[in-house]
Amino acid sequence: MSEALVTIVLATTDERKRSELQRLLADLPVAWLGVRELLGADYQHPLDGTSSLEDSARAKAKAVCEATGLLSLADASGLEVKALGGKPGARSEVFAHDRATDAENNAALLAALEEVSDEERSARFRAVLSLVSPWAGELECAQGEISGRIARSAQGGGGFGYGPLLLLDELPGQTLSSMSDAERDRLGHRARAAGALRPRLIRRLDALLDDTERIAG
Repeated sequence: MSEALVTIVLATTDERKRSELQRLLADLPVAWLGVRELLGADYQHPLDGTSSLEDSARAKAKAVCEATGLLSLADASGLEVKALGGKPGARSEVFAHDRATDAENNAALLAALEEVSDEERSARFRAVLSLVSPWAGELECAQGEISGRIARSAQGGGGFGYGPLLLLDELPGQTLSSMSDAERDRLGHRARAAGALRPRLIRRLDALLDDTERIAG
């Protein structure tokens, strides 16, 4: 990677998501920092009362930006099930209750869809990335998604959240959890959100470089 032009905090407390985002954007001239590196291992985002993934990502990034004084990039990801009117959505992590485990959320989802036919179990994972600056508020918001249908039981290993339950349209017979790292980096919802953000972030970095060169004379 070339010399970093800017420092950005990855405003996620989930190390799996942080690792995935940093890998997806590793080639950019950015020094990536983790929120808990700066704010401590016990840092938690403020209670999220938002109703959309966009608002949730923005709120997380803004909170970290205000606490650190640095550019902050936050992710909000959720499962949206058509038969449930788009739920659990922004409340995917607390679908069963406010301190739910992945297993409890999965069980709650399967129970909610117990009477729903296979043909009506369509769903998608959606990821929203929000980049917030300390001087201009939200600079960019990008999203990505991957679609499929909800299985009747967990399938595949290696994933987290609702990953074992979403049978993918693009990879028949596979769930999000059974995707390889290469497939996830090409087709995953966070990968697609990062891909949508990339050209916008590059333009921001180019503009910053131009400003720096102009000031330096």
